[in-house]
Amino acid sequence: MPVYTCTTTRSALTASTKAALAAELASIHSRVNHVPSEYVNVVFYALPEEDVYTGGRPAAPLIVDGWTRTGHPDEQVDQLVREIADAATRVTGVPAERVLVIIGNSPARFAIEAGRVLPEPGHEDAWVRDGTG
Repeated sequence: MPVYTCTTTRSALTASTKAALAAELASIHSRVNHVPSEYVNVVFYALPEEDVYTGGRPAAPLIVDGWTRTGHPDEQVDQLVREIADAATRVTGVPAERVLVIIGNSPARFAIEAGRVLPEPGHEDAWVRDGTG
């Protein structure tokens, strides 16, 4: 259901750090938004150092761009973005000043997974259990 895209430079994260961050993002999202962690997708883009800039200068930020379904309470989204930012710093060692977390959303009906339109927030259990979407 949710997708998190983590972008940084090639040399910024090791394979084991990526695995640890992916596990942490899945855990946080699952707990905060009540979605089974096996539905949380995490993708890493590791770009050449000469392709990443902040303020017009070469940099190595960690950008975590997430997508969720519209309809989660604001408090949940606030908690999600804070916990993800904290985890990104804790797991990767990238300083908080270089971590950017963005959570965007759109209606559940704008996405299909496993051949089914995603459920509205709060209807995940039925969607997972019986596959009726």
